[in-house]
Amino acid sequence: MKALILVADGVEDLEFFYPYYRLLEEGVDVDVASPDGEEILGKHAYDFEPDLSFADVNADDYDLLVLPGGKGPEIVRLEPEAIAITKKMFEADKTLASICHGVQVLISADVIRGKRVTCWPALRDDAKAAGADYVDEEVVVDGNLITSRCPDDLPAFCREIFAAIRQPVGSSETT
Repeated sequence: MKALILVADGVEDLEFFYPYYRLLEEGVDVDVASPDGEEILGKHAYDFEPDLSFADVNADDYDLLVLPGGKGPEIVRLEPEAIAITKKMFEADKTLASICHGVQVLISADVIRGKRVTCWPALRDDAKAAGADYVDEEVVVDGNLITSRCPDDLPAFCREIFAAIRQPVGSSETT
C-alpha cells in the first residue's frame, strides 16, 4: 500500500499531519509532494520537507491520494500536474480522500460531478456548482471518494480511509 499527499504552503497542519502519521503508524508507505518539491510551511507555521515535486509523481505508483485543506489547495489546484494526478487516480478507481478545502482540487479536476460530498461549509456552493450533491456530514463516502469538513472530523475521516484501503473499491466483502 502506497499513499500520496499533495500539499502547498498554507496547508492546514492538522489535516496534513494527522493522516500522514496515522498512515505511517499503520505501515503505509507515504510520499508527500509539493509544487516544486521544496519545503512547505503550514497555516500554523509547521514546516515539512516533501519527498518530491508534483512533476516527479507517477500516479500509477499510488493506491491512495490525500488532499488536506487550509489555504494550500488554492495553490495545488492551479498546478496542472496536481490536477492530472488527481484525475488519473480517480479514473483508475483509486481512493481519493479530501478534507476541508481539499475539495478545491477535486473541483478543478472535475471529479465530483454526480458525487455525494462534504467539505468546509464556505465551499458548499462551489461543490454544488461543480455538480456535486453536497451534504453537511462529518464524513461522506461515495465510491472511491472520501470527503470530510474540518479538523474536528479527522477521526471519522481517517476511519473511512482505513476502511477503504483495507477493502478495495468494488470489493463484495462487507466490513
